[in-house]
Amino acid sequence: MRFAIVGSGGVGGYYGARLVRAGQEVTFLARGAHLRAMRERGLSIRSAEGDFTVPVRAEEDPSRVGPVDVIVLAVKNYDVPSVLPMVKTLAAASDRPALGGTTAAILTLQNGVDSPNEVAAIVGKAPVIGGTTYISTAISEPGVISQTGTLHRIILGEVFGDTSRVSSRAQTLRDTLAGAGLNVEAVPDARKPLWEKLAFLAPMSGFCTAARLPLGPLRDAGPAFREQFREAAAEVLRVANAEGVATTTRAEDVAAFMEGLQADMRPSMMVDFEAGKPLEVEYLQGTVSRRGRARGVPTPVMSTLYSLLLPHAGGAPKS
Repeated sequence: MRFAIVGSGGVGGYYGARLVRAGQEVTFLARGAHLRAMRERGLSIRSAEGDFTVPVRAEEDPSRVGPVDVIVLAVKNYDVPSVLPMVKTLAAASDRPALGGTTAAILTLQNGVDSPNEVAAIVGKAPVIGGTTYISTAISEPGVISQTGTLHRIILGEVFGDTSRVSSRAQTLRDTLAGAGLNVEAVPDARKPLWEKLAFLAPMSGFCTAARLPLGPLRDAGPAFREQFREAAAEVLRVANAEGVATTTRAEDVAAFMEGLQADMRPSMMVDFEAGKPLEVEYLQGTVSRRGRARGVPTPVMSTLYSLLLPHAGGAPKS
């Protein structure tokens, strides 16, 4: 199967390298030092499951890629608008994909629930497959991706049209990714896992980043944090239900998961804040606040976190 990876950083680089090692045809879209390193030395993965290096095809210009079957969108949320022209170019060149349809399937792997609609606004709803991923990776140096831990999980499925059963293309994509040794689940309706992940991620990233503290000290401070965390998760789930997404996860389940995490847990938003990088505030806390307001669902905890973090959304000012 032919893949194009748009966003060859930690997530896209890791999954793409695993696909290459499994014999799939993969083109990485990248730029700068990372692009040069991949072209010269290949792409290296450093992981507790074993280190490896694969030779890769890497391009900066999407018009040089040619037809593909699947476009994997693996950039951060705030970078999605800037790469949509690239996605459109790739899709236009792919008129005979293996997964069916009239253009390549586009798998979105962003946090939150916004990217499927953003992509659909440019290329239409039909190509879009929604996905969410659980993995901790980063570019440790140009051409090298380092994974923390061994978790790599993808949940994918339809977000538009028939979401009553697992589609054949979602199952085919699931089988191909699983053939690369990845932990992948295909579901009928990807909106559900997207919202259920958001019910954890938006409160966790919001509280830790606003407090400038890892999880442990927040839990140790007393019951107030636990109560507000549970309420924040409940707000997200209520907004999901108001949007017609029938989640089965409860706020109590999200809180129980939080209780089981290690004390030094620092969400990626907090790591980005400390590094002066842009934050996904608009796509996590912000989308809950806006969608709640539009649906008449109060979100006082999430909206407070949003207002606290919004001034930092652009990252540290450049000197």
